Amino acid sequence: MRSPVTDVPVTVEARGSDFARLARKINQAGLLDRRPLYYTLRLSLVAVAFVGGWVAFVLVGDSWWTLLVAFASAVAFAQLALVAHDLAHRQVFRNRRPSEIAGRIAGNLFIGMGYGWWTDKHTRHHANPNHEDHDPDVSPAVIVWSVEQAERVKGLPRFVARRQAWLFFPLLTLEGWHLHVASFKALAKESMRHRGLEAALLVVHFVWFFGLIFTVLPFGKAVVFTLVHQAVFGVYLGCTFAPNHKGMPILTKEDELDFLRKQVLTSRNVRGGWIVDVALGGLNYQIEHHLFPNMPTPNLRKAKPIVMAHCAELGVDYLESGLISSYGQALRHLHEVGEPLRKVKARA
Repeated sequence: MRSPVTDVPVTVEARGSDFARLARKINQAGLLDRRPLYYTLRLSLVAVAFVGGWVAFVLVGDSWWTLLVAFASAVAFAQLALVAHDLAHRQVFRNRRPSEIAGRIAGNLFIGMGYGWWTDKHTRHHANPNHEDHDPDVSPAVIVWSVEQAERVKGLPRFVARRQAWLFFPLLTLEGWHLHVASFKALAKESMRHRGLEAALLVVHFVWFFGLIFTVLPFGKAVVFTLVHQAVFGVYLGCTFAPNHKGMPILTKEDELDFLRKQVLTSRNVRGGWIVDVALGGLNYQIEHHLFPNMPTPNLRKAKPIVMAHCAELGVDYLESGLISSYGQALRHLHEVGEPLRKVKARA
């Protein structure tokens, strides 16, 4: 039987105060204050890259060099998605309304990802990270995340699970399409707020996206451009989120953790300088982000030593690794999860 993530006895009173003490330290350091100048600069640079990519696309025109533009434009798409992530967490604006307006423009209109659908899914992820009953990011859709899940799945997930470590990055080339399809599917739910607006913005996105591509390029090049663009977009996003929780403990109902331990023990930070900060949109400080989701991205780096010291004081494991090492840990975990299924196949 699987053992709980932690067997260290901690009283309910102590657990309840552990995060409160940390929150006081963070507040006293002013790390939850908005950073308007940072986000003005970041949004401006991303907007320039996004628009510049399509200007370059038109200027290059009917040439196979346009595939380089597809690559660069996909990177700009992913950076815009990272900005939409910050908007959803109200890191940019303190109030809901401006966050939602900017989020729907960035998500639905510009990159074709439903802001309402993604925000709902991501909120559930933050509430119960890596919990196989409550976190939609570890539901066994195609990839399975635990041996218990591997034993239960059938069909395509069971087939993929045997070799999922090898298939993980190739499957990410489809992640962009998954985001688009899931955004449209979510519109069928009556519980979704502003369904009409979300649907209209998504339709407008694909009208301008495909309209521009198939107007500038002949059919064959347009199809290849679209496939390259969406593949790079999916891989980039997947590589941004994969280091954060993949390969970390999977929680079940047996794990009764307080907020601080639930967030820290299921998250992994990624070491690196400013290049990693920019490439991962600040999500390399995943532990700090999960503890304080509305903390502006540039403040996460400053919060890190405070959180590390607090965890050391409590005896709570704080995991940090290099970028390549984090992918290795995630892939090894996926390979181990699929091992029982490989053994079953070998015996058959």
